[in-house]
Order: sequence, then structure tokens, then C-alpha cells
Amino acid sequence: MVYEFEGRTEKEAIDRAAADLGLEKDDFDVEILETQRQGLFKKGYVKIQVHTEKRVNSGNIPAEDDEISGNRIPENRTEPQSRPVYGDPDPKNEFETSMIDFLEGLIQRMGYSGEVVIQFREERKLGLKIESEFSSILIGKKGKNLDALQLLANIYAGRLGREDMRIILDSENYRIRREESLVRLAYTVADRVRESRSSILLEPMNPFDRRLIHTTLNDIADVETKSEGDGLYKQVRVYYRGSMR
Repeated sequence: MVYEFEGRTEKEAIDRAAADLGLEKDDFDVEILETQRQGLFKKGYVKIQVHTEKRVNSGNIPAEDDEISGNRIPENRTEPQSRPVYGDPDPKNEFETSMIDFLEGLIQRMGYSGEVVIQFREERKLGLKIESEFSSILIGKKGKNLDALQLLANIYAGRLGREDMRIILDSENYRIRREESLVRLAYTVADRVRESRSSILLEPMNPFDRRLIHTTLNDIADVETKSEGDGLYKQVRVYYRGSMR
């Protein structure tokens, strides 16, 4: 299911989503749709889209006609304090063994060989790493193959009764390298936008990549961002403040 929330800051919008949906913050994915900094005559504003497969407390969700003010701060909600645990690549229980067997079997049915090991453990996250001589193929262009494998892994985890667990799949440290590349891209595009005082539309990206662009540029006073398009792979428009008004 997909829901939209607004707030003065990203944290406030996420807090509101967690409170209204009755979920913990690790139970849903957040996509930033639009953000603008607070100015002398304008309040800060962040609009997010929440994706979750969890059962939600629908009684607290505002209808489409309701006004979302973003002024209420949820009380008594704390973010889980779990930290990733690295160092032991071997499965520790039946669930981890099943996830590894599933992914290795899936890779084999694709016609490739590869080994899957545990990369890290958190309270509600399990990091898995694919080690293969065909890593470049399994990652795919812009990580699309890796994203597809990760989606299938999360669906399978749900079928095992572990809908509370989020699977993060990586190979050749692609996720980290991709983050670094996107941050550099965001700053480069922001400089070009400030020079031209216009806007630049980036390539289609998945929700995680788009959120990274939004968050990276959130503190640049004269640059704003907005997601455009439909479906999972939307585009981020980076524009000079005032040029789109």
C-alpha cells in the first residue's frame, strides 16, 4: 500500500506516518516527493510517500480530502536503536539458511553461479551479499537486476512468515558505491542549476536513490527538488529556487 504525508521537515513527516499508520519506522519505505527549505516568508515543507506491505491502523489515516497540516509531532514514539552486526557470514538459524538457499537457487536458475553469505544483521534487517564472478550481470544496469532480486527475496521472506524482516541485498559493495556516486551527482547538478538558474531532470531512479538525492540537497538554500512521473522508477527534478514558481 502507498500513503502520502507532509511535514515541515523530513523527520516530522516520517514521524507522522509512523504514528498514523501504527507502524515502526523500519516497517515502511520512504520516498521524498518534494522538499523546500524554510525561507523568510515561507515555511519549510516536505512531502513523502510511504510504501508498506504491513497491516496498518487505517482509522488514523486521513482521507484524501482531509488537510494534512504537518504540525503535530507524535508523542512517545522512539526509533529502534539496533545497530548492524557484521563479521559472521554463516547462517545462524533456519530463516537465514532458507534465504540463502532461495537466492542461490534463484541465481542458479538464471544460469549463473554464485554464493550468498550474511553481510550484517539487525533487529529487523538482514543484509545478504552475493559473491559471484557474474556480479556485474547480477547487479545489472543502475542496479536494476539487484533491485529485482532483492524484491523477490523480501517476498520470499514474507512467505516464510517474516514480514517484519527487511532483506538488503548487495554485491561487490554496489550499494555503497552507488550512494557515493549519487551524492557526487547531486552536488554537481546543484552547481549547474545555480549557475543557470533553471532546472535539470535526472534519470529515472528507484525510491532509495531518489530519497538520497532529495536528502543530499535539502540543506542547499537556493536549490529545491521534486519527484516527477509514475510507477516505481520516477525522476527527480533539481531546480533553482523561484524558477519553478
